[in-house]
Parts: sequence; structure tokens; C-alpha cells
Amino acid sequence: MAFMFLRELIRTYRERDPAARSDLEVLLCYPGVHAVLWHKLSHALWARRMRLLGRFSSHIARWLTGIEIHPAARLGRRLVIDHGMGVVIGETAEIGDDCYLYHQVTLGVARTSAGKRHPTIGNNVIIGAGAKVLGPIHIGDNARVGSNAVVVDDVPADTTVVGMPARPVDRKPQRRAPHFDPYGMPCDDSLDPLLRDLEGLRAELAAVEVRVARLAGGAAAAANGTIGAGAGPERVATNGGALNGVVTNGAVTNCVGASDRGLNGADAHGADVAGVSAAAEVGAPRPAPVA
Repeated sequence: MAFMFLRELIRTYRERDPAARSDLEVLLCYPGVHAVLWHKLSHALWARRMRLLGRFSSHIARWLTGIEIHPAARLGRRLVIDHGMGVVIGETAEIGDDCYLYHQVTLGVARTSAGKRHPTIGNNVIIGAGAKVLGPIHIGDNARVGSNAVVVDDVPADTTVVGMPARPVDRKPQRRAPHFDPYGMPCDDSLDPLLRDLEGLRAELAAVEVRVARLAGGAAAAANGTIGAGAGPERVATNGGALNGVVTNGAVTNCVGASDRGLNGADAHGADVAGVSAAAEVGAPRPAPVA
């Protein structure tokens, strides 16, 4: 039984770590393997109510490996503790199968109280370097905890959390096939959800500024008498308030008022303005000026 456990553990390390070149190297040179083996001994002593011996053996393991695991903690199968220095796993912590912990990870307490006070970690969970998971919370299966995150609330399954306090990267948990994210960081996604939102707001603000600049340029051009783009040959040149010339389907009228009322009080629609009919057509005779 012990041999099968050791063989499975070594095989797991070789699958996860490309630097592992042989089974013997993993057995002799990986402190995570040593810490898990020492914990098997200290946990067995603790379960048989030899508490002092259990604590003493875990203390020796801490001295040898730099990894502190309380003898009462429950560890699942195929647990990998990579590098390992500074890892702390508290008394009532529970870890599922196929989990991966990096150095400086703490599974600790949020407040001192009796009973369950350490986190419960599901299956296939990755916790990045320096992450702190505190309190009697639950980390769901296939979850990812980014490096240096501080987790004080439950994490749903299939969710990646980063930051301090930790926040989900994905808005909605999405079921996906289990995969390995080094240090629990989804390097193909935006890591900080707040930063991603700020980047989106900056992009929207830049687009609004471009639109405002275009509208301002069009208004300035119209005020300065720029020719507007009319339909077909109908184009009107504006300058101030008067129309110096309106070209309408080839007909030209001279000096027609820009408003509904023409110049000198004459109506611009069909009325004579300074002796010229606003409805004059090409080739039509000009009437005599009004005395």
C-alpha cells in the first residue's frame, strides 16, 4: 500500500514537472515529496492519539523541508507541493485529489476560534505562489487561485480568482476541461477584472472624443461657409445669415434671404427681393423694378 502511494506520488511529480528526469531524482531531491511522506507518518500518529509524537514528527519535517503541515490536516492523493519553501497548511485544512500548491502558500485562519477554521480545497485546484486562503471557506473543483491572492470567501468550481481580496477573473463560471495553469494564472486572459474594466472605459472615452472632434469640425466648417454636401446638383453656400447664391437644378437666384423672411422685409419664397424674384428660372425675363 505504501509502495503504491509512493509510486503514484513520484509519477505525478514527473508528469507535472519537466525538470524531473528520473524517479530517483524526485524521491531524493523534491522537498514536496518529503513533506507529504512525513505527513503520512505524523497523521497516522495523530490519528492514534499520539499527538505529541505527531507534532514532533511534523516539526522535523518542517525543519528538513521548509514546509509546515499540521498532523491533523487531511491531504488528498497526488498532491504536488512545488518548491515548497514557506508552505503552511493548518490543522483543520482539507485538500482534495490532484491539487497543486506553490511555495509560500498559506491555508490559514481568518480568526481564532474552535472547530473548523481552515479552508477546504476541492479536487484539481491550483494555488499560486504566495497566495493566502483564509478561514473555513470552500474552494471548488478545478478552481485557480492566482499568485499573491488573498482569498477570504468561497470560490465556485471552475473559477479563477486573483487580487487582494481575490475576485473572479471570469464574470460567470464556465465549465471546461481541467487543464494546468502554472502558478494558477490564466496568462491568456486579463488578470485583474478592475483593470480590464478601466481599459474598456478608456477605449470608449477615446471613441467619444473622436466623435466629438468630428462634430465640432463639421460645425466650424458650416459656420465658415464651407459647401455642404447636398443631393445631386442642389448645393447651398452659407455665409453669415444670407444666401449669396442658391443653385437649384441649374436655376440661379440672387440675393435671397436665409430665413423665412427675405431682405428688406420681402418674403424669400416667391417674393421679389431687391428687384429679383426668388423663384426666377433660367431664361425667364426679369420684371421691372418696383418704384
